[in-house]
Amino acid sequence: MGIGLVVAGIVLWTGGLSWFGRLPGDLRWETDRTRLYMPIASMVVVSLVLSLLAWIFRQR
Repeated sequence: MGIGLVVAGIVLWTGGLSWFGRLPGDLRWETDRTRLYMPIASMVVVSLVLSLLAWIFRQR
């Protein structure tokens, strides 16, 4: 688990996930006084990855 955290930190530090939060399903709405950001597609990706990890660890 520690190695996984180190790898995740290196990926984040080098900008390997710069696409995250800019997926086609992420909604952005801006006016002069208001900004609204709803990362729908990004949260679906996070949910799928976490579900896959939970399923893998449950199999053990």
